[in-house]
Amino acid sequence: MVSRRRVLVVALVAALFGAGGLALLATAGGDSTPRRVVAGGVPLYEVHPVGLRPGERRPGVVVAHGYAGSAKLMAQFGDTLAARGYVVVLLDFAGHGANSEPRQGSEALQGELGVAVAHLRGLRDVDADRVALVGHSMGAGAVTEYAGAHPDIAATVAISLPAVPVGRPARLLLLVGQAEFPGFRETAAETAGRVAGSETVAVPGVEHISILYSPRTHREMVAWLDQSFGGPLTQRAVPWPLHRLAGAGLLFLGFLLGLYPVARLLLGRRDRPSRVRFQPGQLVPIAAAALVAALVAAVVPTAWFPLDSGDYAVAFTFAFGALLLAYQLVVGPRLFAGASLTDQPGERATPVGRRVAAAVALVAYAAVTIVVPLQLGFTHVVPVGARWWLLPVVWAGFALLSYAGERISGGSTLGLLAVSAVTVVALTGAATLGLTNGFLLLVVPLLAVLLVLQAGWSAALNRLGAPVWLIAVVGSLVVAWPIAATLPVTA
Repeated sequence: MVSRRRVLVVALVAALFGAGGLALLATAGGDSTPRRVVAGGVPLYEVHPVGLRPGERRPGVVVAHGYAGSAKLMAQFGDTLAARGYVVVLLDFAGHGANSEPRQGSEALQGELGVAVAHLRGLRDVDADRVALVGHSMGAGAVTEYAGAHPDIAATVAISLPAVPVGRPARLLLLVGQAEFPGFRETAAETAGRVAGSETVAVPGVEHISILYSPRTHREMVAWLDQSFGGPLTQRAVPWPLHRLAGAGLLFLGFLLGLYPVARLLLGRRDRPSRVRFQPGQLVPIAAAALVAALVAAVVPTAWFPLDSGDYAVAFTFAFGALLLAYQLVVGPRLFAGASLTDQPGERATPVGRRVAAAVALVAYAAVTIVVPLQLGFTHVVPVGARWWLLPVVWAGFALLSYAGERISGGSTLGLLAVSAVTVVALTGAATLGLTNGFLLLVVPLLAVLLVLQAGWSAALNRLGAPVWLIAVVGSLVVAWPIAATLPVTA
């Protein structure tokens, strides 16, 4: 009775979080609703201010995302600018978001920006002579280069500019987070010194991603654009930049909490198999396996796998998982004596058919958990083009690593976190030492969060006595999907 009451309480709390998240997401953007169009093969999102008089034309702004980003990741900028009276176009660069074309070089970015600018100028409520650009990271580099080559761009806002621009755009605002890598701050300072009329603002307490959600970032951007176009267009307050993200977070938390009652319903009540405590000494072979996997992944041919930075990460997960599994199979009978990583003969085992059905249902639940909140309130995660076959490969790599982690840790949450920590450290080290694309450093924080969430799911499913293979397959999807859906697709 107590256990059933606990399940109901958890389900109720999950429903409340989910409802709160949906309510926040439903009110994001106020009265302005983004409209998706495709121009010249480039997916665009238009956001128009409300309350325009017939025939009235307003300044327009093109917003460009960074590496592994999307137009949806920059949606809060559309909310802010539309609320302040600007017409906004956000684009998905090739290889990103809803753009199924493979990523190309800098020249291609300029062409796609040109398409977005031309589309913006063609809108009936836009003053074609008053256009500005806003970009983040890779997008910041693209918009400063474009503005430097097109003097008709009235103002530019570069957030976390990665490199000093060749040209000299008019009215350039440089925003950089105080907690970013030193290189970004040095780039901003050097750029400000060589571009006349530019200004630099260090946004306190933020790094490369959180700068996108800082109210200070949005206030500085609006003030710069208002000044560039002769004063504020409206007196409306700048919306809360975290509105969408908070809604997505609550909805995601609701789904996470809902795993326990859903899994309990699908798996039934079972006795939990006995487990062993994770021994700190096991970190030595785990770290050694990670080191070998990092070196192996650097030499494995991965040119056939067109996921930028993801090719190395996937090769690493397969190699690391295989090495951990081999180690566990060799020492397992001694290391895990008296423990069970599957059903014990004497316990009330769930029938095989029910476990397979539960696995299918839980995989579907995991997919909804990761896709719905992120797609509605964070970034584009619905696969397009090649991502449909890339996703199963990434999933298989993380599933193997998860299965091996479960086996070598004996189902211990502490052990799984140890394997996750070693994974993050190994990938960070590989990117730092040049074994793979340095852009992987920007993705590692997201991976760390996802691995912690996976460990939480594993703990819940272990508590219900789920078999190891089911835990690995379900939990790994939560990690693999965002990686496969956000890293750029290359030619």
